[in-house]
Amino acid sequence: MLKPALQLRLGQQLTMTPQLQQAIRLLQLPALDLQQQIREALEQNVMLEAEDDADPALGQTESLSEAVPAEDRLDDRMENAGADAQAASAEDTRTDEPNVEIGEDHWDDGPAAATSDAPWSGDDDRAQEFADASGATLKEHLLWQLELARLGDREVAIGRAIVDAINDDGYVVDTLDEIREVLKPELDVSIAEIEAVLRHVQAFDPVGVGARSVGECIELQLAQLAQDTPGLEAAFAIARQHLDLVATQQFALLRRQMRLDEDELERALALVRSCHPRPGSTIQPSTPEYVVPDVFVRRGDHGWLVELNAGALPRVRLNHGYAGLVTRAADHAVLRTQLQEARWLLRSLEIRNDTLLKVARCIVQRQAAFLDQGDEAMQPMVLRDVAEAVEMHESTISRVTTGKYMHTPRGVYEFRYFFSSHVASSDGTEMSSTAIRAKIRKLVAAEDPSSPLSDSRIAELLAADGVQVARRTVAKYREAMNIAPSSERRRAPAR
Repeated sequence: MLKPALQLRLGQQLTMTPQLQQAIRLLQLPALDLQQQIREALEQNVMLEAEDDADPALGQTESLSEAVPAEDRLDDRMENAGADAQAASAEDTRTDEPNVEIGEDHWDDGPAAATSDAPWSGDDDRAQEFADASGATLKEHLLWQLELARLGDREVAIGRAIVDAINDDGYVVDTLDEIREVLKPELDVSIAEIEAVLRHVQAFDPVGVGARSVGECIELQLAQLAQDTPGLEAAFAIARQHLDLVATQQFALLRRQMRLDEDELERALALVRSCHPRPGSTIQPSTPEYVVPDVFVRRGDHGWLVELNAGALPRVRLNHGYAGLVTRAADHAVLRTQLQEARWLLRSLEIRNDTLLKVARCIVQRQAAFLDQGDEAMQPMVLRDVAEAVEMHESTISRVTTGKYMHTPRGVYEFRYFFSSHVASSDGTEMSSTAIRAKIRKLVAAEDPSSPLSDSRIAELLAADGVQVARRTVAKYREAMNIAPSSERRRAPAR
């Protein structure tokens, strides 16, 4: 028979405190989402204020850091990351690695200071500064033109049914019989009436809208040209009967069937190619997505200089006026809670900046050859490589590199762009898959259009260059870059 007993055991477990959860959440937020989060915090917490001064109070960061317990920090090694960035650069940089500097951007003088002249405030909505205000959708654009057309009530009702059957590309996706059934029983119309109204809709803007096929769409656009346009008659014939030959690049067969010489065929094909295959997409509004770089990378006196984007950092600080009024009185419990939450937030922002800068510096140090030479010099790198270099967990590196962007002299890249798989080369070294894609793109760009390179031939050329990849790997990389097969890339030789 079992009897109760007491046992003493020692164990360790990771506790996700609210402070740690907040630090992790802010760490993975992109710049625009972080600014939105700060705006919400400014509205809800009276202990926070937007920083209007150009010179924040020095030493504020240290006092806030001491107020947060050490066990609630994201990583034990993060607390000293921003203390002496230049010393860390000298310690980690070996003689055989490129020199990477840390920009003196003074963000660590306060929780989130900036060097721009215009102060960031909670009322500043930069996410909406470039908001798209293009107006109506394709359907609304067509209905507006339908109301302006001189049509009767019966024709307008048919026109509305036709507009409803037009997709975003501008094509009528329903048959005339289906449109007729939609109008019943309120309106009994004939197919001839629907076709007559459809011709009115096909005269609307954008040119080519209301077509039932690609050929008809091209014909509607060609009909807008002058009748004496060279090659127009042949272009109409291609649109009606020979688009399949154009799609498969069978120009010799097309020339024989149409009995045209090369000049006449080229003029006709030029007219066909000038037509828009999806006219509706020119009207359909799309909200643009803007990228705010988190880090700037530029050439310094002693190598590549890495610095945080001061304009993307939220300028927020502790309101010392309210904080000085808080006492231990019972009626100040809410204010004490908000004061503690404000300190946690400021500390989380400091941790985010420290971690972001450390990871960006490690990436630039390992990919300096890419910054100097381009994609073909990209080095293979995975999350574990950076995690071991900065002594953090891979999950932390994954959060930092998601949705964060780096502005370099070669363009703006997401942090994840610099990570790629390893491919072994003939000399025993490893090459990045990004570099192999760049080599494939370069070979295709330099090929003879009349005799394009097949996947097997590209694999042979790469092998001669010391890169051993299979034909199916070349095909996979080619498809990922949206490069057509050799049969579709073939072009007739220029005269």
